[in-house]
Amino acid sequence: MSVPAAEVQRETVIEPASRIAPRDVADVWEYRELLWFLIWRDVKVRYKQTVIGAAWALIQPVATTVVFSMSFGRIGNMPSEGLPYPLFALAGLVPWSYFSAAVGAGSSALIANQQLINKVYFPRVIIPLASVLTPLVDFAIGLVLLVVAFLWFGIVPSLHMIWIAVFMVLAIATAAAVSLWVSALSVRYRDIRYVLPFVTQFWLFASPVAYPSSVIAPRWREWFALNPLAGVIEGFRSAIVGAPAVTPMLWLSSITVALLFVSGLAYFFRVQGTLADRL
Repeated sequence: MSVPAAEVQRETVIEPASRIAPRDVADVWEYRELLWFLIWRDVKVRYKQTVIGAAWALIQPVATTVVFSMSFGRIGNMPSEGLPYPLFALAGLVPWSYFSAAVGAGSSALIANQQLINKVYFPRVIIPLASVLTPLVDFAIGLVLLVVAFLWFGIVPSLHMIWIAVFMVLAIATAAAVSLWVSALSVRYRDIRYVLPFVTQFWLFASPVAYPSSVIAPRWREWFALNPLAGVIEGFRSAIVGAPAVTPMLWLSSITVALLFVSGLAYFFRVQGTLADRL
């Protein structure tokens, strides 16, 4: 005996997308006002109830530059590609400080905003993206410090500084790629937040911040260039003093960034439907 069509019950199963869909990108654009709100909120909270406020954005790179100058510059006699070593180190620390702050904030962003995630719908990817964009304020302060330091040493930065914008886009993409992976994984594996500081510290010395890439043996440079920050920092530093060269290292680093970003975005969209259940 056949069941009447009107009595047939249908079930609709909603599952998270297994790949990036155009609708996912469109949702981010529709909620762009929320993105700017989260950025502004984080900027205000960042130095709230601090004694010296945004001056912390200057103290950290200056203090690290002093330490590097004493250890690598004086004791280690590290080459600095014709620049005074303090300038050389500071030019590497400005983009590194942005990356470190962005990844640190982005990795814990979902957990810190779990109440918001559990209450209302919005594209979850907005939260790590906001955390990645917020430290750009500190980067702008650090860039002003860097220009002042160059002038203090009697060196006028090159007009090719406009290339800094290109390398900062690359730095933002790198920070976003790592944050997408780490923020999504940290919801499932909470010990990620304990491992990340060690990885970040290792990453600092695996990047050409305190030393030029020229000290790397030629046979290892291609492997070294797989570090996405290698091209960012070398390009940023060269943009300050002259025209940045398009080197194989830059191409390899850019390819690594692209692969990290696309895969991180795909993984995040795949698991975002289960984030509220795991928080």
